[in-house]
Amino acid sequence: MAYDLQQFIVECKSILRADSGPGGREAVRAKLEQLLKEPDFVERYCADDAPIGVHVLFEDPELGFQILAHVYAKARVSPPHDHGASWAIYGQAARYTDVTEWERVDRDGDPKHGQLVAKSTYRLMPGHAAIYQDGMIHSIDYPDLARFVRVTGTNLDKISRRSFNLESGEVTQMQPVTAS
Repeated sequence: MAYDLQQFIVECKSILRADSGPGGREAVRAKLEQLLKEPDFVERYCADDAPIGVHVLFEDPELGFQILAHVYAKARVSPPHDHGASWAIYGQAARYTDVTEWERVDRDGDPKHGQLVAKSTYRLMPGHAAIYQDGMIHSIDYPDLARFVRVTGTNLDKISRRSFNLESGEVTQMQPVTAS
């Protein structure tokens, strides 16, 4: 029997009710990898002919977590950013995403300026997922037709998040990107 989105949702709810911390998130990450290995799921939500954009596949009214499909036509390199007080799990469905994790090294905590250094860089390939805990700064770089599924602890459009300019050091608040 194939693993599908509904089974994933049921398991996410159960996991996060029991442990909403790092251990539960790791279990959700593993389940997302299982889901991304299902050709029917990938074909339905992340195929080359899927509608372009960010699509909410599920939002839990009790626990607040979201499952989103990110379907892009064009390549993009994001600036370093965080997800504020939320965690996120990125799971690659098609093509790849290069990820850089950053560490903030300025010690004064200036909310408008910050200095970052790259901590690690890796490539997410189809079927692989990675966790970004609350406040973790990262950037992503993906090619044309990349597709990934993101599970977040909450609707990111409703919380404060930051973006970092590597050249100027400027820190800005990210604007919401409403998912359809």
